[in-house]
Amino acid sequence: MSDVKRYIQKRAKRDSEFAQNYEAGYADFKIGVILRQARESAGLTQEEVARKLRTKKSAISRIENHADDVRLSTLRRYADAVGANLQIKLAHSQGI
Repeated sequence: MSDVKRYIQKRAKRDSEFAQNYEAGYADFKIGVILRQARESAGLTQEEVARKLRTKKSAISRIENHADDVRLSTLRRYADAVGANLQIKLAHSQGI
């Protein structure tokens, strides 16, 4: 286990607010990374995806970098634009 993971585990045990905020922040970050990876795998630029969604490149950048408030309909359209299927999974939290 890395030093960072050990630190996060210890801090989360003694600070429940940190644990909750960390989980939410990590989930948002992970969504953005998944979107960017799907776009890159499709060989598309942010500009090309923006054209397909009839929006601006800055909107695509915001979606990929700040995925904390993205509508489900936007995620569906994004997935279509990059030739992917949107799948949603609910799972019980395993903790940090």
